[in-house]
Amino acid sequence: MYDVFGLPLHPLVVHAVVVLLPLSALGLIACVLFGRLRTRYAGLTLLGLAAGAASSLVAAASGQALAERVGTPAAHMAWGEWLPRVAIATLVLAAAWYFLQRGKQSLSPLTRILGWVSAVAAAASIGVTVMVGHSGATAVWGSTLATPAATSSAASTASASSSASASSSASGSPSASGTASTEQSYTLDQVKQHNSASDCWAAINGGVYDLTEWVGQHPGGSDRITALCGSDASSAFNNQHSGQNRPESKLTQFYLGKLAD
Repeated sequence: MYDVFGLPLHPLVVHAVVVLLPLSALGLIACVLFGRLRTRYAGLTLLGLAAGAASSLVAAASGQALAERVGTPAAHMAWGEWLPRVAIATLVLAAAWYFLQRGKQSLSPLTRILGWVSAVAAAASIGVTVMVGHSGATAVWGSTLATPAATSSAASTASASSSASASSSASGSPSASGTASTEQSYTLDQVKQHNSASDCWAAINGGVYDLTEWVGQHPGGSDRITALCGSDASSAFNNQHSGQNRPESKLTQFYLGKLAD
């Protein structure tokens, strides 16, 4: 229902929101401040606010549908739920002000006050739009762009893994053909020793994962991950992300080895 040519509608309609709503809100503020602009562009501004509010409703609905596939970035979803409310409130105030001032050269005190309230609501619309965009960008790109610390940590982990593999290969089990080293395994007791945000391991579906780096990057907030540290988190992960390709693919980046029976 929320796909266009096989692509999710949400990232497409979001562009309409982030363009139409702030520009129209700025136009409303300008019309309230400057009388010569009010007589020319107030109607156009009202149409832009209507289009922006409608786009925010579609973006919110399509965003919920998309979250069912790829997971829920909590901050982005929270701001996304507020945006249609603020946008519609701005539209209602702007419409009331528009019809009160239309065709009048001199405005009554009530109309002026309503204009200022509309301008404040317009500023709030811009602010919420910015927060929606920022939280969405953080959710999408925050876990993709590697920081120097993360890169260094990854390099250290890779180096340690490489050394362990080399050592295991050198001492491998006796056999006629020289078999490759076996996969590293960990007990649940070992996992339980890594139970803090600064040292976070979790067992998920028979594998052991080092989620320390992911604690500060998880779109749903760090609390969701720290609650899993040092535990068998299979049920929690499956309840939230079962069948979702992106979370399962992301999880493989933190794989340490299998969970011993």
